[in-house]
Amino acid sequence: MIRLAGVPSIRTRCAFAAALASLMFCAAAPAQDLDERFERDVLVINTALACLRFDIYLAVTREQQMRGLMYVRELPETTGMLFTYRSEGSRSMWMRNTFIPLDIAFARSDGTIINIVRNTVPLSEESIASTGPATYVLELNAGVTEALSIEPGSRLLWGPTLYGSDEE
Repeated sequence: MIRLAGVPSIRTRCAFAAALASLMFCAAAPAQDLDERFERDVLVINTALACLRFDIYLAVTREQQMRGLMYVRELPETTGMLFTYRSEGSRSMWMRNTFIPLDIAFARSDGTIINIVRNTVPLSEESIASTGPATYVLELNAGVTEALSIEPGSRLLWGPTLYGSDEE
């Protein structure tokens, strides 16, 4: 690997981005209904080109996962929802009562994205599935993953994927 003097590594840049994102998190103010139902956090996505910061809502409980982004009419460009599961498995989503088109990324327990379904159809009941076992599902506004070069192999850096699991 070639390193240029004075240029920090991608890991260093991502760690810095995550720390800065945590400090800036309080500045974001999205939809009140989501704020009442979901905890919020910060997620960094490490792509081949950059580290990208997103404000996320966490869908952790079964009730939260069933609700997801249903009934949401708009979502800021740098905001998304992260569905977290206790173990890897086949994951499937749908767009019932979801009014905005989304990009849906499925990721393994280490945060590595295995597949992305782009520009989903609002209000559709068609199944949107992972191509392999996934622990995380990230929903972002349609077009964001393509515009920011988020691809399979990009990595979600958040909580357990960044700092390790408490269970280990």
